[in-house]
Amino acid sequence: MFWGFGFWPLLPLFWIGLIIFFCWGASRWFGWRDRRGPISAHYDAPLEPNALEILRRRYASGEIDGTTFEQMRERLERSGRPRD
Repeated sequence: MFWGFGFWPLLPLFWIGLIIFFCWGASRWFGWRDRRGPISAHYDAPLEPNALEILRRRYASGEIDGTTFEQMRERLERSGRPRD
């Protein structure tokens, strides 16, 4: 009936390791690292603006004038349509 000091000092480490293991498993199972919450989900990867949106921004900031804007917009709209 010798219970001495053999396993007793390691018992808290065993329980801590077991709790860490279950927390890690739960995070992998439920994907908590992949989710950042409902608010940031909309801002994760901003969409790259298309060419027409870039053209509109350049016109709004004054980089190009109205006639250039119209010419480039018509070219973009024509290039987006399928050819017959």
